Amino acid sequence: MTPGWTCRSCSLCPSPATGTTSRPSPRWEITSCEGGTAISEDTIIREELVIRFFAALEAGDIGTLREIYAPDAVIWHNDDLLEQPVEDNLKVLQGLHRVVSGLHYDIVRRAPAPDGVLQQHVLRGRLPNGADVELHAAMYLQVRDGHITRIEEYLDSAKRATIKAAREALPG
Repeated sequence: MTPGWTCRSCSLCPSPATGTTSRPSPRWEITSCEGGTAISEDTIIREELVIRFFAALEAGDIGTLREIYAPDAVIWHNDDLLEQPVEDNLKVLQGLHRVVSGLHYDIVRRAPAPDGVLQQHVLRGRLPNGADVELHAAMYLQVRDGHITRIEEYLDSAKRATIKAAREALPG
């Protein structure tokens, strides 16, 4: 495996260089799991979609996010307990990019689920006032027929409120 990277198929295999896990490894390493678990093609497809989803999030690529979501997908957050439709979520994500510069996700762990992917990560970036953002979160991403159909996101609501307040303070 590449030093400093984790087997993305199980997130259990530590990097030989550091002994820790980190961001997902490149596509060609997906079957190099040292955990010894066989990886199904469906698992690979679901995980590739989730990786593409987070790359689009980091890039602020709303068009790709719209393609990845199923038209009737819902996004649920633990702090408001509401199911948000895709278009509302895309507006929130556009606003996130307006207020958080250098937005990126540090993947702590990612694991396959029977119908999707579980992921723990830290959203990082910088607010307009220069404050660093560090939002710890865990997500369940349900994948069906090549699209994300449901997200359940568990996050630190106080940190999310800081980002939301900064977004609301922007003009326009």
